Amino acid sequence: MIRVWFRVIIYFIVFALLQALVMNNIHLFGIVTPFIYLYAILKFPVDMTRSNMIILSFLFGLTIDMFSNTFGMHAAACSFIGFIRMPLLERFVDMKELPEGSVLSCRLFGFGKFMRYAFILVTLHHIVLFSIESFSFSHPLLMITRMLSSILLTSLLMFIIEAFNLGKVKSGE
Repeated sequence: MIRVWFRVIIYFIVFALLQALVMNNIHLFGIVTPFIYLYAILKFPVDMTRSNMIILSFLFGLTIDMFSNTFGMHAAACSFIGFIRMPLLERFVDMKELPEGSVLSCRLFGFGKFMRYAFILVTLHHIVLFSIESFSFSHPLLMITRMLSSILLTSLLMFIIEAFNLGKVKSGE
């Protein structure tokens, strides 16, 4: 279990720095920004309590907000993801079958289930984030374009990272 929490801390640090130093400076075509830090939230242990998940997600979002100067937008979106994660996860897998301390991966979950689960989580996060950011629907086409393109780029990057981890991570770790 200590090994799992050590991994959570490492993911937290690496992806927060990656987001703050690299991804926040990427604005493809002035619209698309990848939010790769969601991968770290996705990799939290599946047996984490809902309250711990919400608190850690909030703290992670707050960390990103401090680096991004976004005044709580990421904290709100990440808190929502922390809140919705367990009920969403239960729709995809029987929680009793998973070993204690399991971390979500393509190997543990299966490729299709993992991709659908990750894509839904990214989509929900981006809907909340971009709705808070625009706080109006005066330019709905621009908001939808930014949202969809960021969802696609973030998901693609997360799947690439997961593909690199596929051969390295054991399912029970």
